[in-house]
Amino acid sequence: MGKLDGKVALVTGAGGGLGRCHALGMAAEGAAVVVNDLGGSRDGTGAGHSMADAVVEEIRAAGGQAEAHYGSVTNPDDARGMVAKAVEAFGKLDIVVNNAGILRDRSFKNVSDEEWDVVIDVHLRGTYLVTRAAWAQMIEQGHGGRVINTSSTSGLIGNFGQANYGAAKAGIAGMTRVLALEGMKYGITVNTLAPAAWSRMTEDIMPEGMEARMAPEKVSPVVVWLATDDAAKVTGRQFVVGGNRVTLLSWQTLRIAEKDPKGDPLTLDEVNEAMMATLEAWPKPLKPLDV
Repeated sequence: MGKLDGKVALVTGAGGGLGRCHALGMAAEGAAVVVNDLGGSRDGTGAGHSMADAVVEEIRAAGGQAEAHYGSVTNPDDARGMVAKAVEAFGKLDIVVNNAGILRDRSFKNVSDEEWDVVIDVHLRGTYLVTRAAWAQMIEQGHGGRVINTSSTSGLIGNFGQANYGAAKAGIAGMTRVLALEGMKYGITVNTLAPAAWSRMTEDIMPEGMEARMAPEKVSPVVVWLATDDAAKVTGRQFVVGGNRVTLLSWQTLRIAEKDPKGDPLTLDEVNEAMMATLEAWPKPLKPLDV
C-alpha cells in the first residue's frame, strides 16, 4: 500500500531533474501521474517529446501508471489540456506540482525586457494558468486537493543576477499564501517549495562537487509527503529543502517604534532614534545555503 494509492497527480516540467524525481516519487507511492514537459532547453527554447516519454516509460516499467503531456505552461489551452489529460486518463485530479521553469540569468543593469518577460511568463504566469485550471477541477470534484508551488530562495531571500527569476518566484510565494486561505473552504492545501538541487538549471550556479550532496532525489520526499493525507492540515507554508535538510521558512517581526496611534505622526528624529537604537538587533540577512 502506497500513501498515494488512488490519487492522480500532475507534475509540470517533469521530464528531468526535480520534476522527474517528483513524478517518480508520486508514482512509487501509488499515484497515477501526468508527466508534463515541453521538452525545451534550460532557457526555454526548443521543444520535444522524448523527455516526458522517457519518464512515463520509467514509471510504467516500475509497474505504475503515467501519461505524457507536451504542452507549455504559458499557453492557457495547454494548461487546461494537462488537467483534461488527467481526467480523461485517470478520472480526476488530486495533486498538482508546479515545477516547470527556465533561467535567463543576467545582472539587473544588463537584463533585457525579453529576458525579464519570458521568465515571469513561464514561472509566475505558468504557475497561475496551471493552478487556475486545476483549481476549477478540484472544486468541481468536491473532495479537496493538493497544490505544491515551486518558489526559490532567489525569491524568498535573494540571489545575485536573478532579479527576473527572483521576482517571479516571490510572486509565486505570494500567490501561494493567498490561495492557501481561499482553498480552506474547499479542502485544497497550497504550499511553497523552495528547492536546492543539482540539475541542468543549477549546474553552473552551484559550487563544484555538489552533485551527490544536492541530488534532486533528496528534495522529492517532502513534495510527496505534502500530497499525502498526513499533510491534510498543512497549508500556506514555505519549505526550503535540499541536501537531506528540510527547513520551515516563516516570518519574523521586530517592533522598532510605536506611539499613540491617535497622536501626532512619528517625527523623523523619532524614527531615526528608534532605527539606530534597534539596528544591531535586526535579523541578519540570510544567504540561500544558510537555511
